[in-house]
Amino acid sequence: QVQLVESGGGLVQAGGSLRLSCAASGLTFNRYAMSWYRQSPGKERELVALIGSTGGSTNYADSVKGRCTISRDNAKNTVYLQMNDLKPEDTAVYYCNARNVVISIPRNGYWGQGTQVTVSS
Repeated sequence: QVQLVESGGGLVQAGGSLRLSCAASGLTFNRYAMSWYRQSPGKERELVALIGSTGGSTNYADSVKGRCTISRDNAKNTVYLQMNDLKPEDTAVYYCNARNVVISIPRNGYWGQGTQVTVSS
């Protein structure tokens, strides 16, 4: 079965850095665009960063541009989110998502369980 396992979340101080990892299994990893979403209390889930199936293209939310870098290692079936200069407003549950670039099944892709990131002031 498809499984996305996230790690790397935790408690950090404002201005600090954190690297999230998402290890995928049960899928042909290089056929999936990977992305990170986050959801904080009282807010809708929002896209943080997206990377194409081959790693050839990336996209970031305006709120994290310049502070976050998404990357992937297709040999390890893993996608990363490097976050720098963290701010309290970055506090959220971060979710990993995988979407097949050929067929939209599932329509919203596969999701990880989420990892908590808490940034203290």
